Amino acid sequence: MKTKSNSQFAFFNPRVLIGFALYAAGLVLALAPMSSAAAEDNTAAELSPSAPAPLPGKWRATGSLNTARSFHTATLLPNGQVLVAGGYSNGARSASAELYDPATRVWTATNSMADARVLYTATLLRNGQVLVVGEGTGDLANTELYDPATGLWTATGSLTTGRYYHTATLLRNGQVLVAGGVNIDGVLEASAELYDPATGVWTATGSMGTARWSHRATLLPNGRVLVAGGYGFSGYLASAELYDPATRRWRATGSMATPRNRHTATLLPNGQVLVAGGLKFPGALASAELYDPATELWTATGSLATGRQHHTATLLPNGQVLVAGGYGFRNIPMAELYDPASGSWTATGKLFPARSDHTATLLPNGMVLVAGGDEDDGTFNGSTRANLYRSAPEALDIE
Repeated sequence: MKTKSNSQFAFFNPRVLIGFALYAAGLVLALAPMSSAAAEDNTAAELSPSAPAPLPGKWRATGSLNTARSFHTATLLPNGQVLVAGGYSNGARSASAELYDPATRVWTATNSMADARVLYTATLLRNGQVLVVGEGTGDLANTELYDPATGLWTATGSLTTGRYYHTATLLRNGQVLVAGGVNIDGVLEASAELYDPATGVWTATGSMGTARWSHRATLLPNGRVLVAGGYGFSGYLASAELYDPATRRWRATGSMATPRNRHTATLLPNGQVLVAGGLKFPGALASAELYDPATELWTATGSLATGRQHHTATLLPNGQVLVAGGYGFRNIPMAELYDPASGSWTATGKLFPARSDHTATLLPNGMVLVAGGDEDDGTFNGSTRANLYRSAPEALDIE
């Protein structure tokens, strides 16, 4: 079972522990070591940093992270670089941060956060700074700002309620909505709060109808925020809610057909939201669903070829969605593409090495950067390896 050393799970009260016991049972089979066969179709050229640019639908290695990490965050900065920070490294929490430059494909260290963080969120603000929230060492309420211009982190206002496994969403007005998660006492949260970058202050806003963690939040074209799934006191959740920034209230909306957490949620160009994969006892899900804001209903769409959780989903410039990594019975090397026009999934290049709990970032050149993650049996050592996915022939390849 995936367990964490220095784990925050020690805070849980009995009713939350029951939920996690069910969750953990579904992960037992995920610990089988990854088959070496996953690498058979990857050529040496694809793994060499000096190899030619990848072909469409292919992965290649790029510069290695300075610090092995998983459960970290990755944020595309206005200057085109990617900020990676925190996470688990060799079983311990990390405060370190580094920058990836797509032009040189090199990672360079930047200043470390004041607090080592895991299971937190990172949000790019309109002023170009990055707000990190929650799950610090011993203090789940402290938050920090990273300034790309100086490379420095500074403290900002503390959350009203410290939390982890929450969501953070940048609203149209520039404020950040944080919702749900688990508090320092191990109790699931329905509460939500707003961060105002102008004042650096957090204020409570309306609470969700259902306490939940490991849910997903998506900003809709109409300015509302859709929260779907997760895990609650009643178990895996199919329910969904809408937050209206104008009224600062939540209300129920249509429920998914399948309860799930550890899924992904991607806003499509047509305004619908694609939810894919995730976990529902006893294992990973292959099913996918679409939410239509106009009708507030969910409809089934094509299923993934491989059920997975702890994966990533990235909207590509051509409107397709790239799902990569994650695990089912073991870490999954095969990536898949979702085509909104046909509602179907097709296999694309293999991610090497197979991994879960990584990050995926769409770069300005149209490529997708996958960084870090867990390659092993769930000891949370993290990985230093990074890969680039070329989605289309027209994607620029800056050498």
